[in-house]
Amino acid sequence: MARWLPRSTDLTRFCQKLNRVKTLEDDMMETSFNRCLSTIDLTLLGIGGMVGSGLYVLTGTVAKEIAGPAVIVSFIIAGFASLLAALCYAEFGARVPKTGSAYMFTYVSVGEIWAFLIGWNVLLEYMIGGAAVARAWSGYLDSIFNHKIKNFTETHVGAWQVPFLARYPDFLAAAILLVATAFISFGAKVSSWLNHVFSAISMGVILFILIMGFVLAQPKNWSAQEGGFAPYGLSGIMAGTATCFYAFVGFDVIAASSEEARNPQRAIPRAIAFSLGLATGAYILVSVVLTLMVPWHTLDPDSALADAFYRRGYAWAGFLVAAGSICAMNTVLLSNLFSLPRIVYAMAEDGLFFQVFSRVHPRTQVPVVGIVVFGLLMALLALVFDLEALVQFLSIGTLLAYTFVAASIIVLRFQQHKGDVPAPGASGRPNAEPHEGPSGGELKEYESFSDKLHLVDRDKSKEQREPGQLKAAFEPYLEFLSDFYPGEVVTVAVVTLMVSAICLCSILVFGNTHLHLPTWSYSLLLVLFSLGFLLSLLLIWAHEQQHSTQTFQIPLVPLSPALSIILNIYLMLKLSYMTWLRFAVWLLLGLLVYFGYGIWHSKENLREPRAQRVSARYVVFPGGSLEERVQAVQPSCQPAAGLPDTD
Repeated sequence: MARWLPRSTDLTRFCQKLNRVKTLEDDMMETSFNRCLSTIDLTLLGIGGMVGSGLYVLTGTVAKEIAGPAVIVSFIIAGFASLLAALCYAEFGARVPKTGSAYMFTYVSVGEIWAFLIGWNVLLEYMIGGAAVARAWSGYLDSIFNHKIKNFTETHVGAWQVPFLARYPDFLAAAILLVATAFISFGAKVSSWLNHVFSAISMGVILFILIMGFVLAQPKNWSAQEGGFAPYGLSGIMAGTATCFYAFVGFDVIAASSEEARNPQRAIPRAIAFSLGLATGAYILVSVVLTLMVPWHTLDPDSALADAFYRRGYAWAGFLVAAGSICAMNTVLLSNLFSLPRIVYAMAEDGLFFQVFSRVHPRTQVPVVGIVVFGLLMALLALVFDLEALVQFLSIGTLLAYTFVAASIIVLRFQQHKGDVPAPGASGRPNAEPHEGPSGGELKEYESFSDKLHLVDRDKSKEQREPGQLKAAFEPYLEFLSDFYPGEVVTVAVVTLMVSAICLCSILVFGNTHLHLPTWSYSLLLVLFSLGFLLSLLLIWAHEQQHSTQTFQIPLVPLSPALSIILNIYLMLKLSYMTWLRFAVWLLLGLLVYFGYGIWHSKENLREPRAQRVSARYVVFPGGSLEERVQAVQPSCQPAAGLPDTD
């Protein structure tokens, strides 16, 4: 029976395959794409991804049903929370200017299987998101014409009463997706130009809404007679924050476009900052004018802005609002169709997904196969499927990607620069083996004498500490951590931090409701897991990190990414159990694809180190000073005679 069990070496090798990281090229600016996008192009792409139908629908829904006029505070908090995630994307986008967004960032720092699962979830997120926006676009246009399109389709095509399928086929939604797919396939410059047009119209309409809104504003709508500024209290504000947070998820289109940016080191951080700032400002100001124009409790959640102007006697303004809403939804469609094929391309280029999607058209310099295939799949989803039950799935994929990108920032920031140390062995340490010396002390065996000289030099200059090493100030108190390879303790601490965050958020979300914990155990568990989170954070902070002035770096590491991690986990646990069930099913499908195809075709297989014949080894006997006695010994596989072979 025991012979059928896998050996420990096989398990170790298998785990190493799952967690291998991507090897980046020396010249990361080299690409088969066309680097043609400026900071303005990227900024407008980000704005188009964030300021969509949510500005025209979400503001009214949250104001009436969740937070009241305090939706303004909800957007401010949500904007700050999104900023934590956006800054992580900005650092990675500047440092690793390759397409793939969260998938690529996870692959270069955490490991292969985690990167694949992130990419797999982002893939579905973009498909459902694009199809859902297309159906919203179709429904909004149909409502302008008194639902004549819907009535015509149900009369001449028929209505369905099938689970998971839409009530009627939405040909208009499928058509707009096919048209958008055609434009996207013409190249990044054409896509950017089209996005400029729709973004300009959308921003012009928003400017009109703000000017007219402030002219028609009535401060009494925030008075106590109308319920006050925060009628639902702090709980309503925080519930509104959780909903408003998803209004900002479109900024990752900028990171996905980094391989087509002219100067990604500067353009990516600036574009993310500008687009997020403008989007946050737009959401806050529109919420202000909306709740000042009419009492918040009388808003129409489906068309709050158009209805507000209609009730103030400006019915014609509703047509402008409708035009702005359609243009805004067009930019979101373009954003989804622009990002999705590039993430699929990155996965296929690395060998983790089907190779056909890595083909780039020689003239347009875009992954045209991915654009066409996934554009058709998105159109099919919009045509026949009921997407309302799947829309919540978007949240969990986005939040999971944010969590892994934040964790990747911490891991990568405390790793050594490429080429700082000799190539590590399979275990991640230099090729050294301990033995017992003649005097009973420990001697260390190295593959080459230069390895030892490097380590001796490092011991001599302890003041020049490398990233991942313990800070000199903490060495007297945490001396036992100095023996670990640089970055190992930080990696373990990041895992501990995430486990503590999951446990802490689980107690906060389920402790009083589902688990029914008594007060003493609820408080005790909160204290224990909070201490675990804080101690992990302090342990990470006690190590040296990389400091670069060449590219953008997020401030206050590891605090900023840690706050993003705990916030994202909290919001994920607030989602319904059906969302988690669908998420688990999709993950299982992804694992089948990975173990059936990705793990065998991964390009990192070609880069795995092969065993090399060792011609000589050196044994260093411990001495009383840094000048230690060195004796050459023969490898066990060679005869113990003569001098060591130096070929």
